[in-house]
Amino acid sequence: MGKGRYLLKRLIYIVFVFFIISILMFAIYKSMPGNPVDIMLGDSKTTMKPEAYQALYDRTVQSLGLDKPLPVQYLAWMGNMLTGNFGYSTQYKQEVINVIGAPMFNTVLLNLLTMVVVFVISIPLGIATAVRKNGVFDKSVQVLTIVGYSIPTFIVALLAIFLLAVKFPIFPISGVRSAGSTATGLAGALDMLHHMALPVLVMSVSGIGGITRYVRAAMIDVLRMDYIKTARAKGLREKTVIYIHAFRNALIPVVTVTTWWVVGLFGGSIVIESVFLWPGLGKMLIDGLLQRDFAVVLTMQMFYVVLSLAGNVIMDIAYTMVDPRVRLDG
Repeated sequence: MGKGRYLLKRLIYIVFVFFIISILMFAIYKSMPGNPVDIMLGDSKTTMKPEAYQALYDRTVQSLGLDKPLPVQYLAWMGNMLTGNFGYSTQYKQEVINVIGAPMFNTVLLNLLTMVVVFVISIPLGIATAVRKNGVFDKSVQVLTIVGYSIPTFIVALLAIFLLAVKFPIFPISGVRSAGSTATGLAGALDMLHHMALPVLVMSVSGIGGITRYVRAAMIDVLRMDYIKTARAKGLREKTVIYIHAFRNALIPVVTVTTWWVVGLFGGSIVIESVFLWPGLGKMLIDGLLQRDFAVVLTMQMFYVVLSLAGNVIMDIAYTMVDPRVRLDG
């Protein structure tokens, strides 16, 4: 009963915040300079007679609903969005829902692979450095992790491109597939993974650095606890003490930073997608801003808003999974 009440309260909170942010975002983009209708019509102004262009302009404004008051425009936009109609893209000349499918897949795939790489490396590395605290291995890893999360992502991207794509042409610089490639199945997947390698590597650097340090710090704190000393005194194997008794409790403080890192990863991939010309949501968002394609921009922004709000609930649920003492109640 407590869990259901808590989740209902969180759902109401998410809906409330979602609508408040949507109003703010809508107002901000409506106040930005630039006329999306002029951009949508392109060179028609110079190739058509003034009267014909004005008639076309007026029809376009009416078809997009831009002739109505802002509150009416907002209600129409929100009503359409909640029913899966994200509007008409003035840049792509088609419905937004028809153009976000492939970029959504590319972004999710890129971020999921990055998360797998980061967790597979950072969690064992954090545990290993905690167990070997102040040793040569620990100090070496600490230096590398500090460098990893201190250098801006775009600097890491430029260095990676220079070293691994220019100086030593191991990986391609941009794109999803090789030019002219029609490979499918395993060959197509391997070609795509080859193109993803450099962006994933760059995105993983700061994540590995940050999460490794959090896991290390949490493990060091837990390994000092009396129950760990008791477990060792009972003669339990060191691996059992570390991975069963210590690691689960060490996860409690790591859950917070990990959840927000995952949420922030999607936002951070905007830079990487632009640098590597990866056709994902981030690149689409940048292109939409440059082209004043407000339907695309607002859709992308609201996706990130929903992702952030969902992160709060996921974090609370994750707490109950790693710590039975935490209960979801009002």
